[in-house]
Amino acid sequence: MILEPTYQAARLVAATIETHFAQQLTSTCKAKCQPLAPNPPARVIEAMIDAAFWASLRHEEGYSPKISLAYISIDQADQPLVFEHRLPLTPAVLTKLAPAVERPGIHLGIGYENDELFVWGTTREIPGNCFVLEVIEPGLLVVKHRRLAGYGKFVNVAILKGDQVKIVDNSLTDLPDYLASLTCMPGFQTSQSKNVLVQLAVSMRAHGRGGSLLVVPSSSEAWRESIIQPMTYPIVPPHSQLADLMQHNLYETTQYSWQKSLDLSIESMAGLTAVDGATIINDQYELLGFGAKIGRSDTSARVEQILVSEPIVDQTSTVVHSTQTGGTRHLSAAQFVYDQRDAVALVASQDGRFTVFVWSPAEKMVHAHRIDSLLL
Repeated sequence: MILEPTYQAARLVAATIETHFAQQLTSTCKAKCQPLAPNPPARVIEAMIDAAFWASLRHEEGYSPKISLAYISIDQADQPLVFEHRLPLTPAVLTKLAPAVERPGIHLGIGYENDELFVWGTTREIPGNCFVLEVIEPGLLVVKHRRLAGYGKFVNVAILKGDQVKIVDNSLTDLPDYLASLTCMPGFQTSQSKNVLVQLAVSMRAHGRGGSLLVVPSSSEAWRESIIQPMTYPIVPPHSQLADLMQHNLYETTQYSWQKSLDLSIESMAGLTAVDGATIINDQYELLGFGAKIGRSDTSARVEQILVSEPIVDQTSTVVHSTQTGGTRHLSAAQFVYDQRDAVALVASQDGRFTVFVWSPAEKMVHAHRIDSLLL
């Protein structure tokens, strides 16, 4: 039988997560006629989080486990690898199996029968509404599900770090509402465009060096007024590999070769952001330059106040002085958006924080969206 969990945060968040998967997510999958995974009840969610949390604090040959658990039956998984004997879902078992499944895209399949939770094997393919629990690092867990469009980063539902619990406040579209500002330019019109920007953000955050990405309109050259000239590494003509990939039709974008090419192009572009200075692309995904130094426009004032928000339930937006959003990289990005109000600036910090700066016409100030909780 399922034992009483000893990780108290699991109990605090279980009912909310149960509702999310049972009502909101499953309804959306049904409407799209997508395959369905079973919805975990709150006590199952508690038990899975409890086992994963205590496993995250263990070590196997000096390594902390990094694992992904998927609540799904064997017959609902595509091409599952099935163990001859079921294994009990315990911290010890998860720690032992972790080295075999730490590569991205592999999930331990978790089943529930006769009031027992067990590990039945592994799988790579899961339905869009499947409950996934990922161990990121010791004490840090993320509840997520596959993107309903089928490709791209998983959508985060909740983050548990020690005794802290954060419920992500997002919609069930391909892009959370808090990131909709990333696609406000005329060139960004499709859900695939939204997903590419999310993938760029994930890749920028992953290299760990910090970096800035400026997204400017292709219809204007005004952004050059906010860049110290000459630009350190201008790209002439603009590099269009990613732009060309985004012109492919819907069928082509479902092919593995296209997805692989897109991944490589995104990684290459995100890698440029590790160079000192900002990387600049336009709303057609053409690379214009990197290593660019941001300077205040001659026709603009200095940015003073910034609205800061985070896509977490019960979090309220606050107005802070521009120097309180981070270091020089953040201040420069805020100034750029203040000067070029039709542009967007994405900033990754070395400590994993990720901020999107946009101009808010309603508030008449720069709006800084802290979205690292969406990128784990």
